[in-house]
Amino acid sequence: MSTQLSDILQLTIAERIQLAEDIWDSVAAFPEAVPLTDAQKEELDRRLRAHATNPDEGISWDEMKDRLRTSA
Repeated sequence: MSTQLSDILQLTIAERIQLAEDIWDSVAAFPEAVPLTDAQKEELDRRLRAHATNPDEGISWDEMKDRLRTSA
């Protein structure tokens, strides 16, 4: 498959967004193919330790989505 950028730019915005989502989903289907860097691993470990130390700090993903929706 050889898709040129010019072909992609002919798509509507909605079609390009859908294409980007489809590409992302195809990458996310194989997370082991995208290894984490040492810095990313260290950051995840830091966040897990912070959560273990104080699990009541922060907000849930659902709360964050609500905040984002209401702030727009």
